[in-house]
Amino acid sequence: MNNEKEKILIVGSGSAGLTAAIYASRAGFSPLVLAGIQPGGQLTITTDVENYPGYENVIQGPWLMDQMQKQAENVGARIEYDLLTNINIESWPFKVNTDSGREIITDTIIIATGAQARWLGIESEQKYNGKGVSACATCDGFFFKNKNVAVIGGGNTAVEEALYLSNLCNKVTLIHRRDALRAEKILQSRLHDKPNIEILWDTKVDEVLGDGIGVNALKLISTKNNSVSEIEIDGVFIAIGHDPATSVFKGKINLDNDNYVITNKGETSTSVPGIFAAGDCVDKIYRQAVTAAGMGCMAALDAEKWLAEKQ
Repeated sequence: MNNEKEKILIVGSGSAGLTAAIYASRAGFSPLVLAGIQPGGQLTITTDVENYPGYENVIQGPWLMDQMQKQAENVGARIEYDLLTNINIESWPFKVNTDSGREIITDTIIIATGAQARWLGIESEQKYNGKGVSACATCDGFFFKNKNVAVIGGGNTAVEEALYLSNLCNKVTLIHRRDALRAEKILQSRLHDKPNIEILWDTKVDEVLGDGIGVNALKLISTKNNSVSEIEIDGVFIAIGHDPATSVFKGKINLDNDNYVITNKGETSTSVPGIFAAGDCVDKIYRQAVTAAGMGCMAALDAEKWLAEKQ
């Protein structure tokens, strides 16, 4: 299948990509969506979702993404389980290569490849993922109201997560492997003003402990003398950063120092005319399904307008 021609190619199938697909389809296009390595995005590994508008009761992340995909396909989007491996922006229309060996020629591209939370990389962390281990306080903090939780990390994200959780939880323990935080001074000041936040310095997590159903403690190791200790907690939030899935676009479009796609202010257009970006590969602040969906809508409308002006 060589030299396929598309008007709009969407790379990624999370809430940004699928919303872009819905809007592009309703505008009269039949966009091709490359689902990528994690079809459905991060919501497919999220269990309870309480903060997506329109649902009175708790819904499941995989179910929500399945519904988005069905909606997109119902209005004309084509979703294929393939992966973009190279993009040629030297000429227009753009040429894209995929993992299956295809070459696709497309007038516009919407990048919606998302970002993934960095994990500690210990087995017990994955065992209790969604059962007390989370990487998003805004998403899951409510489930730990009036309980004791830990936040792992020392940068802006970790401190912001701890501050957010301090308004919900009985106690928040911030665990950092060094003796000083990397977070901005103003955030550190706010952190120290919170009476229910405790900081454990020079400490790293060795194991997440639980009863098979949920988390109930952490096994910790001192980075100074290797001494071992345990703390009882009901949940743990990993906040050691995110990695946007943008490596294939390096050197092709402008990325910031953290490899997030740079878009023009108030728009989804990138440094290359005809290429747009939306969702967590752009947004390092909010990282919510609803904001990603909003950006996906914007990207589709921006792409539609750009195509109209090219005619």
